[in-house]
Amino acid sequence: MSNELVSVTPAFDWQLLPAALALLDRQGRVLQANPAWCGLGLGEVGASFAAEPMAPALVQALLQAADFELTLSAPRAGRLCGRWDAKASAHVCMWQPLAAPQATEQLRMVADNMPALIALYDAHSFRCLFANREYAQTFGFDERSVLGLTFGEVIGPEATALIQPQIDLVLQRRQVVRYERELVDAQGNKRCSQITLTPQMDSAGQPAACLVQIADVTQLRLAHQAAQDTETRMEKFMQASAEGILFHKDGAITDANPPMCALVGYQLNEILGRQALDFVAESERSKVRAVMEAGRELRYETAVLHRDGSVIPVEFIVRTLERGGERLRMTIVRDIRDRVAAQARIEHLAHHDDLTGLLNRSAFIEQAASLMQAAAQQERKLALLFIDLDNFKRVNDSLGHMEGDKVLITVAERISDCLRSTDLVARFGGDEFVVLLGDVYERSDVMAVLMALLAVVEVPVMADGCLLTVTPSIGVSLYPEHGGRVEELMQHADMAMYQAKAAGRAGFRFYEPSLAEHAYADLVLESQLAQALERDEFVLFFQPQVDAQSGALIGAEALLRWQHPQRGLLGPDAFIDVAERHRLMLDLGAWVMRASALQARAWHQHGIAQVPIAVNLSRMQFRLEGFGDMVARVLKDLGVPGAWLELELTERMLMDEIASAPLTLAALRALGLTVSVDDFGTGYTSLAHLNRLPLDKLKIDQSFVAGLPADSGSAAITRAIIQMAAGLGLKVSAEGVRTEAQRALLTQWGCGGLQGELIGEPMSALAFEHWLAQRGAWPQEIRPELE
Repeated sequence: MSNELVSVTPAFDWQLLPAALALLDRQGRVLQANPAWCGLGLGEVGASFAAEPMAPALVQALLQAADFELTLSAPRAGRLCGRWDAKASAHVCMWQPLAAPQATEQLRMVADNMPALIALYDAHSFRCLFANREYAQTFGFDERSVLGLTFGEVIGPEATALIQPQIDLVLQRRQVVRYERELVDAQGNKRCSQITLTPQMDSAGQPAACLVQIADVTQLRLAHQAAQDTETRMEKFMQASAEGILFHKDGAITDANPPMCALVGYQLNEILGRQALDFVAESERSKVRAVMEAGRELRYETAVLHRDGSVIPVEFIVRTLERGGERLRMTIVRDIRDRVAAQARIEHLAHHDDLTGLLNRSAFIEQAASLMQAAAQQERKLALLFIDLDNFKRVNDSLGHMEGDKVLITVAERISDCLRSTDLVARFGGDEFVVLLGDVYERSDVMAVLMALLAVVEVPVMADGCLLTVTPSIGVSLYPEHGGRVEELMQHADMAMYQAKAAGRAGFRFYEPSLAEHAYADLVLESQLAQALERDEFVLFFQPQVDAQSGALIGAEALLRWQHPQRGLLGPDAFIDVAERHRLMLDLGAWVMRASALQARAWHQHGIAQVPIAVNLSRMQFRLEGFGDMVARVLKDLGVPGAWLELELTERMLMDEIASAPLTLAALRALGLTVSVDDFGTGYTSLAHLNRLPLDKLKIDQSFVAGLPADSGSAAITRAIIQMAAGLGLKVSAEGVRTEAQRALLTQWGCGGLQGELIGEPMSALAFEHWLAQRGAWPQEIRPELE
């Protein structure tokens, strides 16, 4: 019977476990034992486990076909556990010495606490010989109930069928097999597991058992998948990004996207493995190397090299990350050429004039101050030139601002061409330019530049298809003679420039200290003028205008006078220039118009002088937007018809406002006012302009009348004006008539009206009324009231 049991009992490689194991039949005979069992002298194969007589409890346990657990006494003192194996008709027994339960428990504790599922299966019967707690519980068992169950009984038939090929591979090839599969735990959760099957050999080299190790790699696989997803996204990002992306490890390039390659002008295979610093501009390499060595993550601006050697400004955004299991440095390379160009443009505009590209006011003052400091240290002289274009407003008004801008650009270029690279030139706005000349030794050095500037600026400029000539007026101040600060030099040069304009334009003036005195006097006079308006210190004088043939009164010109409290009665020459420079002329002009209208109303209502009163308009008034509406309001407020007033303008005023003049004049004539051109012959009115301007009268300037009759030139001009006026259907009068010969000649040529000392001096309103009374020009019934 023993032989039969031995022959049918499967062979175990008892060396797999450190415990003493044996297969005992019902009589206690050892059918099979591992070396640990034999080494402890528990009995060889075929011998009895215990000496005679056997312990009654052991005999009883062995005879029953059931599991048992006994504590034996000497000589086999120890703990014996047995599990009935029905197929073998024997007990699988494990003996533990009483002195070592702690070690066995520690072994079990180690196995139960390992982060893996562990089990040992017989290679022939596929029954479980050992399992840790995690393994048993995963499949719904405990450490004891799982022992002796077959592989299929533990994991189920479906799972057995799936993994059978792996088991066959272990037994046939006798090699370790690893694979992954998805398992469902007792709670129904899906887990990804890595399974390792390790064959255990007996002494003959044949598979005796299989050690199963199952590790939960769910989190690892999720992390791996996340890493793969990240890598995929990164790859897509690299390909889709419009910005350059570069990866390098320890400075050696490992990857780059197409935009990065395009930015430096290389193919990917040409840059892989090369040092990233090779593609950084040489001047920037130390900075980039420091960032790389420090491993810093930051954003900063630098520059890269293109294949053709050009330097490209870029922005680096540097990060450290894991890619493909390697720690790499990623650099996003952003092309900032447009940004740098825009910043340069903004910087340029902050210091330069947008139209001409010259320095602007703030930049000029800043640089000029630096040059003056250097000049002071080296005891050198400088010269500041203030340049203003004469009557430039006419260009804008007649040709438009676009053509005017073209003229300014041309003038700026011509001014720059006259200067040295060390000189400064700026545009302060409008038609004003300022120049600072360095290394000036004598005034003759400045004169040479002035002559050159006057010559080149006056060269005709092509604008709107025609040649146009503009002239400059230039004021000059010298450093340190005329000031120690830039602001002083500019102020003094500006004064000198206005003097150049007053002297006839197209010229220059050096600053003189007396100009400052005049400027102070102007300031005082300006203040007094403002007060004079408030105190009603202004009065009107009137000069009669008569018909050349009959001598009858046909009009009176209103002339402004200032009854100064200290200086007495002042004519306009004493204050008009100051009023015009400081915009007081608007208030003065409004006062003259209202006073003239009131006087005309009084004379008409009393039948004293039922003729229009001529009012001289200032350039500032005529430029005023809505001037026609303002005149209409004055007439309406005072109840005065427009026919009672005549407005006189100069030729220069008409030409300066040639674009808007026709509409303004038409609006004034629509109110019934007479419009005349004063001082005609001294301006630049062309016949084409004169023909299309809505005018009523021309007044011959007294400079021509003064030369009559002896001056043939004046005579020819005067006679031509009279004839031209007649041809255009305009009235004509002459002012400044002082002699009978002048009156006779003008009358003979057909001049319609006369005005001057021969007729009557400017006089107050009361004096004017007495003058009329003496001439017998008043109605008989009114004359006694005036006496």
